[in-house]
Amino acid sequence: MTTTDDFVHVFTPATEPGAPTLLLLHGTGADENDLLPLGRALAPGAALLSPRGKVSENGMNRWFRRLREGVFDVEDLIGRTAELADFVAAATRAYDLDPGRIVVSGFSNGANTGAALLLLHPHLLCGAALFAAGAPLQGREPDPVDLSGIRVFLGSGVSDPITTIDQARLLASQLEDRGARVEEYEHPWGHQLAPEALEQARAWFERSRF
Repeated sequence: MTTTDDFVHVFTPATEPGAPTLLLLHGTGADENDLLPLGRALAPGAALLSPRGKVSENGMNRWFRRLREGVFDVEDLIGRTAELADFVAAATRAYDLDPGRIVVSGFSNGANTGAALLLLHPHLLCGAALFAAGAPLQGREPDPVDLSGIRVFLGSGVSDPITTIDQARLLASQLEDRGARVEEYEHPWGHQLAPEALEQARAWFERSRF
């Protein structure tokens, strides 16, 4: 049975009563501490659950393997995402979190993993704020899961050479086709968490009232 010991992670309790939990998923080469400032900026007062990806690529932490730049090992992604979903369920029990109020936020590799959680484990999350995310299953069509009631923010760079804007728009379409309420913000920059995108995400989070 999966426990919270299965992932190196940081947990910070909520500082406001009734606040949601932010599941923070770092990008390639970062760790469980990298997105804590993002979590605090995005949702002040929320609980923060920030695990570390288990895959090592040339010494860099990742959430799943890739065959080369931009080409995912989709089978590994599916298996690693299931393992992460089990960890989130275990952490929900261990830290006495509200299972209906967990929002994922991530950048790049972590954002792709967050998107995979939405498409493969649709009852785990109530929302997502993802930066530089693309369609995680790549050439595969996701199952017709029900994402109605799920709110998603996507911050994407029009000039991003790693997660192309076409892949970001495909993800938005896949989520909307399954009932999610998606807000897209496209900035002119590349593969980065642009300050403008963060400001838009903060406003979206406030409106969403998780």
